Amino acid sequence: MDTDVCIGAGQCALTAPGVFTQDEDGFGAVLPGREDGGGSPLLREAARACPVSAVRLEEG
Repeated sequence: MDTDVCIGAGQCALTAPGVFTQDEDGFGAVLPGREDGGGSPLLREAARACPVSAVRLEEG
């Protein structure tokens, strides 16, 4: 999650609520302990849904 790019659209939290949330200012944030995606099958969809590409997947 690139917090410098995030505009607070909330698509990540709506698409993959088991991985993302919105902070007190409304910007996307990764839930504690979910930095690896938690095996969520919705992670790729959350990355596609972000209108500013603040969510990026690192393969490896």
